[in-house]
Amino acid sequence: MTYKSTIVINKESEWFVAYSLELGVASQGKTIEEAQANLKEAIELYLEDQPVLRKKLACSNVAPLVTSLELKHV
Repeated sequence: MTYKSTIVINKESEWFVAYSLELGVASQGKTIEEAQANLKEAIELYLEDQPVLRKKLACSNVAPLVTSLELKHV
């Protein structure tokens, strides 16, 4: 089965931290590619114990809206 997850990757000090918005799962790596691979593994392990969530994710065909917001604080 194929699942999709929206992820955000931020540079924090010397590490890249990858975070799944839908699942709240995070991982890190020295490169973006390593952070993505580590997050993929973490999500796979997380979903092993979540049969209801796996079914919900597999049935979801709605793409999330991903955008940014800029604001000024005085």
